[in-house]
Amino acid sequence: MIELATRGVTELAVLGAHCDDIAIGMGGTLLTTAQSVPDLRVHALVLSGGGTPREAEERSALAAFCPDTDLTVTILDIPDGRAPAHWNRIKDELAAFRRTCNPDIVFGPQRDDAHQDHRLLAKVLPTEFRDHLILGYEILKWETDTPRPTMFHPIETRSAQEKVRLLHEHYPSQVVHDWFDDASFLGLSRLRGVQCRSEHAEAFVIEKATISFGGQ
Repeated sequence: MIELATRGVTELAVLGAHCDDIAIGMGGTLLTTAQSVPDLRVHALVLSGGGTPREAEERSALAAFCPDTDLTVTILDIPDGRAPAHWNRIKDELAAFRRTCNPDIVFGPQRDDAHQDHRLLAKVLPTEFRDHLILGYEILKWETDTPRPTMFHPIETRSAQEKVRLLHEHYPSQVVHDWFDDASFLGLSRLRGVQCRSEHAEAFVIEKATISFGGQ
């Protein structure tokens, strides 16, 4: 596998439409990066769940997925499933969030996600983070919208297993879903691992990037 490596990463922005989107889409990447980057700063914005029991789940989960980092979490109260009706507020909140951070990498949903809330956030992200590397994560669910990813982040089996353990521990409200189980999450990460010659991996769709060939 031919590797493209970023320069030193010290700050991440992670965004989700719902509580658990970030952990499902890139929990293994968060665990791995938090363990390998000293003094990592993580800024999280979640559009919905504020003021509900899901907010407590999300704050607890993100703290567990980002151990020993400088973590800030903002959770809004946009109604679940109604994000398109709140476009103006989402745009304003995203602009305000952008002013609080200058991340090396921005993570959010991928723009072909079938869920309207995910899709809207994915499409608005580049309008605020215009000069940043944006990677779109995939969210396993009932719809057949799994993307054809263009970027892979290899993770060790123990990290993939720890991601699944933390998902079950911190999101008890979600275990009623028939897709929220070990086999689903480990199956997808193993598939992405096969596709990049790794034990496991998380996959991303890249919005836009430049590349330099040799030299400075």
